[in-house]
Amino acid sequence: MIVDETVDYHLRSTLFTMRRMYNLMAQEFGITQGIGYALINIGDEGIPATKIAPLMGMTSSSLSRMLKNMEDNGYIFRKQDSEDRRIVKIFLSFDGKALKKKIETVVLDFNTKLFQRLSKNELKAFEKVNSIIKEEAKSEIEKLRN
Repeated sequence: MIVDETVDYHLRSTLFTMRRMYNLMAQEFGITQGIGYALINIGDEGIPATKIAPLMGMTSSSLSRMLKNMEDNGYIFRKQDSEDRRIVKIFLSFDGKALKKKIETVVLDFNTKLFQRLSKNELKAFEKVNSIIKEEAKSEIEKLRN
């Protein structure tokens, strides 16, 4: 097998390169790429803490540490859901909202650069290939779970 001819190699290589890029960019704001991604996923209506981990592909213990760090730094606060008191929602603080806007600008700027280099057909093909890869991976996960 020639490793650099596998889909896995290209996906991992691209993912790790993008993570390095976003981590370096995040350092300019005094945060990690993970914290930036979490901030982007917290909307004005808040989000249950239990829903953040699957979005980020993290274990609940890793997420708990990150959320504690974010809370200690004043980016988020926790609040019990008014309808179901068992649910704790995460909300952005004023500083968290301001940082989220900066992070969104960074992400949008990078995507704008990509969109300038890719045609609409290339983007559609990219989305289709990614969708097929994800579907196949989900299928394999289901097989392994059964």
